[in-house]
Amino acid sequence: MTTPPVHAPDEAAVPAARSADVPGADAGADAGERSSRGLLARAALLTAVLSVAGSVLGLARDQALARLFGAGRETDAFLVAWTVPEFAATLLIEDGLAFALVPMFSLALARRAQGTVPGDPVRALVAATLPRLTLAFAAAGALVVAAAPVLVRALAPGLPDHALAVDCTRLTATCVVSFGLAGYCSAALRAHRRFLAPAAIYCAYNTGIITAMFVLGGRWGVRAAAVGVAVGGLLMVAAQLPSLAGQLRHPDGRPDRRRLRSRFPVGFRFRFGFRRDEGAGAAPRTSTATATDAPTPSAGATAGTNAPHRGTAGQEAPAPRTTPRAADTPARPLALALLGTVLLFALCRQSQVLIERFLASGLPSGAISHLNYAQKVAQIPMTLSLMLCTVTFPVVARAVADGDTERARARVERDVALAAGLVLLGTATVVACAPQMVQLLFQRGAFTAADTAATAGVMRVYALGLLGQTVVGALARCYFSAGRANWYPLGAMAVGIAATAGAGAWAVGPWGVSGIAAANAAGITVTAALLVAGTGPRSVPVRVRRVLGDLARPVPVAVAAAVAGALVADRLAAPGVSPAVPLAAGAAAVVGVFAVLAPVLGVRGAVPAVESVRRSLRPVTRRLPHGRISLRIRFPLPRRLPPGARPRRPRKSRKSRKSRRSRRSR
Repeated sequence: MTTPPVHAPDEAAVPAARSADVPGADAGADAGERSSRGLLARAALLTAVLSVAGSVLGLARDQALARLFGAGRETDAFLVAWTVPEFAATLLIEDGLAFALVPMFSLALARRAQGTVPGDPVRALVAATLPRLTLAFAAAGALVVAAAPVLVRALAPGLPDHALAVDCTRLTATCVVSFGLAGYCSAALRAHRRFLAPAAIYCAYNTGIITAMFVLGGRWGVRAAAVGVAVGGLLMVAAQLPSLAGQLRHPDGRPDRRRLRSRFPVGFRFRFGFRRDEGAGAAPRTSTATATDAPTPSAGATAGTNAPHRGTAGQEAPAPRTTPRAADTPARPLALALLGTVLLFALCRQSQVLIERFLASGLPSGAISHLNYAQKVAQIPMTLSLMLCTVTFPVVARAVADGDTERARARVERDVALAAGLVLLGTATVVACAPQMVQLLFQRGAFTAADTAATAGVMRVYALGLLGQTVVGALARCYFSAGRANWYPLGAMAVGIAATAGAGAWAVGPWGVSGIAAANAAGITVTAALLVAGTGPRSVPVRVRRVLGDLARPVPVAVAAAVAGALVADRLAAPGVSPAVPLAAGAAAVVGVFAVLAPVLGVRGAVPAVESVRRSLRPVTRRLPHGRISLRIRFPLPRRLPPGARPRRPRKSRKSRKSRRSRRSR
């Protein structure tokens, strides 16, 4: 008889709190923390791989848009309508709704683990929030359809083709409903430590847009891209519904074994997940329940009880936590104040795009397209660097729900340092190789060499604000991790938006689109500085000086790497040479210089990042069970017998003995 494996290793990312007074607890906690880092690294790697795939498909989408429709008035009209899915993605998938729902689902999972609440708190939360939010999404989508002419006139008053932009806006308004449902599913699955389906939604989304453009582009023109937005939104929901339904149907994360055995009765055993070997000194699991439903026993006490922590000799030890658990507070419904602050913050952050397109609408045709293409490529490093924060946000929310402020602070500081190093590495690559990137990705069909030069210049200016974008994305999560309304991030974002609008109105005259991009970088940097300065009692209390040091150390490394990469790329660039050659050489020079200088200047997280990736790729048998089903066929093996012992005959079942007696009687 074998012990069933643990089927939810994602929750191992939430190790038990340490207690110095409990013998053996430090060793178990250290082993759990090492395993937690490896599991988080693998989850982040999986999310990053699928996000890269989605970004590649997004670039293919932009390439198809540029090739089929160029950078003229039709593309400008669609990009004005593209504001709707951009806002919907930020508000309902990436930032807004996730900041509110992930802490709520983490709190419900903590209450389920304690077992003090009657029924299933997770299902109760879904029943209380999903119908109301669906009605709200439908009402918002209908409002966008009705107000499309006013919306287009407000976004781009100088747009040449106003009617085409209105048609595209009405077609893309369906994404308000589909993106809202997709964001709800993503938040619930991430709180359950399921990252495969949420990370794959942009692959499905961009596939729908690309297919619609090539199938319907010849007949409907740029309206086909707007139809693709509607189709892609439905595919995003369809990609996550099976996984979410499985989590709600089976609260422990796995299906009924008896039902599976009735379907596959002969010699086969299906296992959802993987078998995790316990590290040295780690406390063994004593239950088949998932780690989401129960904390690690090495913490000393069972969750949901008031039993004292005891050592090996039975003496009482002080409890490791001094902060009251958020899970001990009474259940509360979806607070309108929390949802309002989160959505207003995300709306205010995304309004930078509105300011850019409003200012660029008075410039010559193609300015909005140049801004759009430059922003899409320049933001790829920021998106990849925030993958770790996306994976660890449920961990921070669960730590805050459990009252473990120290673990939440360590996690946030580590994430900010690692994300800053990664985004500055990407920033150096973008600054060094921007012309080659744009030429390789977009310069074909109606996209000319002049468009390449204009887009590359804007992209280099955009890259100066990537560090600020990353800091805002990383720290905003810790402000909302407690599941309470917090108005400070909204105020900080409003100050940054005001700085963007003022600087953009002043700089658009002398510098055009480059001035708009510089205003964007300045405004988001102001917001990032305010969020760093405001951490403390308003959020997870990070150490500001340490965070500022972690943000400042990689900057000279990135500058040196960008200079080296630009020299290499410019030297190899020639009229007859493919842009892939200088791009690869310049990127290699950037990575090489960054890898050499980062440990020398003490960039935090440089060596641990490499070690985490190496550990995540080494153990093939320890993988996250994001929907993976492993087929195990069990064969009986011959047993070694001591000398002189006779082999034991296999014991036959009662049914086989009855059938043998019936045959003898006949």
